[in-house]
Amino acid sequence: MSTDQRPENPESESTLRGGRTSQAGTALEKSMRILEAVAAPGGPHRLTDVMAAARVPKSSTFRILASLIAQGFVRSESDSRYGVGPRLFGLSATVVGGEPTGIEHILRELQQSTGQTVHLALHSGETITYIRKLESDQPFQTASRIGMRMPLHTTAIGKSILAHLPDKEAQTLITKAGLPRRTPKTLTTWPALEAELARVREQGFALDDEENEATIRCIGTAILDPQGRPIGGASITTVTFLVSREKIETYAPALAAATRALAAVM
Repeated sequence: MSTDQRPENPESESTLRGGRTSQAGTALEKSMRILEAVAAPGGPHRLTDVMAAARVPKSSTFRILASLIAQGFVRSESDSRYGVGPRLFGLSATVVGGEPTGIEHILRELQQSTGQTVHLALHSGETITYIRKLESDQPFQTASRIGMRMPLHTTAIGKSILAHLPDKEAQTLITKAGLPRRTPKTLTTWPALEAELARVREQGFALDDEENEATIRCIGTAILDPQGRPIGGASITTVTFLVSREKIETYAPALAAATRALAAVM
């Protein structure tokens, strides 16, 4: 072996700097492999599967996953599985959005066809996180912003997500988060929310009728992964003094078509 030849084992603890390991480089490489394992098809994945795919010991995998979850790049499921988090989805959306068939194009078409504000949000534990917002053609702006986390029970996207989860899982999330009141119209009991989720499943969309913010009305549908699990959703947002409940419901077919297209891209 020549004097400048490096060891073949990428996990070797010997290194290039006087025999010491470059901890930053090693941590980065492990984190990248863990992200690739989490994002592999067929997820969310079990911890043992992530460890095996990433070739990282259990203690390191668990520690790195905890950090990635805290940063929003990975999400932890209730059955101890790990899936892609909202920040990683947001990063991929930024890349894909520049393509003609990308996320930005789909959302722009929806905004232009309705003239209303359009949101894209991803599911993150007991909340949703907005990763895209296209303002309406109207002379007003809503308070939402990219990166904002919102409750599941008060938003149209959140209720759509809950409606596509198993009842036990949805109730577990609500038990953890509670049902805090944001407006006089917020649903603050599980029986009331459960009945609302049944309506969402029946009609194919959810409504937030001033439940999250006074004078704001939204319609939302969930974005499903290939296994039928909700990863997020899209919504159309209006103000109550300009768009009636009956009118906003007419946007449901266009919104459903957009979320199907988003699911295919994402």
